[in-house]
Amino acid sequence: MGFIQQAWSEALDFSRYRDPNPNPTQRTRRGLRFSAVLTLGWLISMPALADNPGYDRPGYGFTPVVLGAGEVTLEQGIGDWNLDRQDGVRSSLFTADSLLRVGIGGPLELQVGGSAFNYLHQTGSGTDFSSHGHGDSNLAIKLALPSSNQAFTWGLLGSVEFTDGAKAFRNDTRQYLFGTQFNYQINEHNQLGAYLQDVRAGGNDSTTVALSDNVALTKTLTAYVEAALLHTPDQGSGTVAGGGLAWMVNPRLQLDAGFDRRLDGAAPEWQANLGVSIYFGH
Repeated sequence: MGFIQQAWSEALDFSRYRDPNPNPTQRTRRGLRFSAVLTLGWLISMPALADNPGYDRPGYGFTPVVLGAGEVTLEQGIGDWNLDRQDGVRSSLFTADSLLRVGIGGPLELQVGGSAFNYLHQTGSGTDFSSHGHGDSNLAIKLALPSSNQAFTWGLLGSVEFTDGAKAFRNDTRQYLFGTQFNYQINEHNQLGAYLQDVRAGGNDSTTVALSDNVALTKTLTAYVEAALLHTPDQGSGTVAGGGLAWMVNPRLQLDAGFDRRLDGAAPEWQANLGVSIYFGH
């Protein structure tokens, strides 16, 4: 990627593509379980690796760099929460989504995901409803595109989400996502990003345009701010803004936390997330 220090690239190179409409019946997220306590203990004791290309968590978008052939990364949401109010009904959604990334050689990466656990609670206007269950699964391919400028990286992502989740968290039809990520490394401490996304389902398109600024506070701690314009055919357009932190515990393990707040229009009132990303290598 052409960064001056590998530690800076690991701290800066992160992002996450999202559903522009986090309605629990129209989720576009991920799902695989793993043994967190044993895995984290093992990772902390493992030697450092220098070839981790970075993570897709957190934030809008994805890292436009792929894993090497045979390399594996697991990205796990351990507390993603959405709050929204509509027509007097308050909806709170908690989800634990997962993404398994596998390098398949050259500029390509395979991704498999889903949300193994979701909990929805709705109150207000005579409503008191709660439900839990797993979300839909999805399959994606990432393509890292060539660049003659070492400071500039870009890539494409295409995915299909199936209708195999629990009833309250299942899409009505398959969803097809196409995303493009652009990153520009201003210097060893600062990186700008832009993300464009279209999700097509049932003949309708939902779009996201997001901008971000990532700043390395230290060699292991990065802060980011982001803003996004969201549009869905049934609810219209809205904007959100927020930020967060990513901490590289070591070159194999990243912890992240972030939030987004609705500014105006049709968008979730609050979004918050906690996550862990693990690079297993070969």
